[in-house]
Amino acid sequence: MPLRRHLIVFARELRLGRGKRRLAGNIGPVAAVHFQRVALRTLLFRISRDRRWTTWVALTPDRGRMPARPPGVDIRAQGGGDLGERMRRPMRRPPLGLPPGPVVVVGSDIPCIRSHHIWQAFRTLDRYPFVFGPARDGGYWLVGARRRPAEPPDFFAGVRWSTEHALADTLANLDPARVGDPLPILEDVDDPEAWNRWRRHPSFAFTSN
Repeated sequence: MPLRRHLIVFARELRLGRGKRRLAGNIGPVAAVHFQRVALRTLLFRISRDRRWTTWVALTPDRGRMPARPPGVDIRAQGGGDLGERMRRPMRRPPLGLPPGPVVVVGSDIPCIRSHHIWQAFRTLDRYPFVFGPARDGGYWLVGARRRPAEPPDFFAGVRWSTEHALADTLANLDPARVGDPLPILEDVDDPEAWNRWRRHPSFAFTSN
């Protein structure tokens, strides 16, 4: 029997003052939480109906609530620690992590993610243990791990999160031969310029190709 593929969307509880603080500092907390709500709802509508994978939402804070979600989308807590610790948690072997099968993690603030991006990541994991989707700011909007034959190492150790070094730091922890070709470069909405582009074209897709 083939292993299940797991797609995890990292998200924050939709409340004023939680998440997107840099964006909220420029456009205000009400507009920022509105973006979060619309972006998450749209993303889940697009990708959760695809039966090639199981979709999860990893929510923070752990006791946060997500009142409305598409059928079949399960909620799990992100848990404590920095971003690397929280992303690695579902990649670990059960019972700490998800059931067996490859895991792909994405953020909820990238409006241009489509199902074909997710499928490309899972297809890459058929051939390589790791895959990344680079972001324009030096970070990454997607990370995936095959999780077989062994639990992946802590390849998030020492990463300078929220900087232009995040992707380079992560890749430095891995053997390049074990990392598949990168996915297209996508842009998150983290500043007023990107937010204005999103307002004009809510499904905007600024990619490298």
